[in-house]
Amino acid sequence: MQMAQEMLSAEEIERYARHIVLREVGGPGQARLKGARVLVVGAGGLGAPVLLYLAAAGVGTLGVVDDDKVSLSNLQRQVIHGTPDVGQPKVQSAAHAIQKLNPHVAIAAHAERLTAANAMRLIGGYDIVADGSDNFATRYLVSDACFLAKKPLVTAAVGIFDGTLTTIRAHETGKDGKSNPTYRCLFPEPPPAGTVPTCAEVGILGALTGVLGSMMALEVIREIVGFGENLVGRLLMVDARAMRFETVRYQWDPANLLNGERPSIRDLSTHK
Repeated sequence: MQMAQEMLSAEEIERYARHIVLREVGGPGQARLKGARVLVVGAGGLGAPVLLYLAAAGVGTLGVVDDDKVSLSNLQRQVIHGTPDVGQPKVQSAAHAIQKLNPHVAIAAHAERLTAANAMRLIGGYDIVADGSDNFATRYLVSDACFLAKKPLVTAAVGIFDGTLTTIRAHETGKDGKSNPTYRCLFPEPPPAGTVPTCAEVGILGALTGVLGSMMALEVIREIVGFGENLVGRLLMVDARAMRFETVRYQWDPANLLNGERPSIRDLSTHK
């Protein structure tokens, strides 16, 4: 990942002082954050904490793509929005909150739905993507587009009391020289339509989205700064009932349709 390193002002040095004193971050790491461009897909339960913590961390440019408006039922978990924002476009509400939190962050509000027609254009303008979408169709679209655009992807999903998180760098090879796994190596196909109920039907524990969204932000920061062991080839699973965290490893599947032995996905034309 190549990102411009920019000089920090005296105000920024004070603002990010607790980062800068960290040996793993320091001034160079904070400059990398300032030079980074991150696209967040969805300004909902997961996207809200991702945006807030990336803005607080000093990521230089944050893009947010969402075509929805704030509703009262969102506020139980989508903490970037407030009661006065009900009825406003989520990207507008999120941009306002980010400006209040950190005026040093540039915000690009994409008030549109991510589709096969616009995905490459939107994703191509950023260094890394954080996917907090709430449906399988968008997750597969984002993961395929990130592979084709050669962009790293941090992706998470939540259920009623559980959540998962992983990082995808399928356009690269690992230290062993083998291809990194794709999202399709982990989940070859989406479940049949209608088999997985929505959160409107079964509910969602609000604080759980905060936990997973904050961990997404942490993973994005680690990817940008470059410290620790990332989640490439590892799926982090969170069980909020038992407060249990587990990690399972997954590998490149030679049968996967993106970078397998006989890849068939060359563009996004298979997505509706």
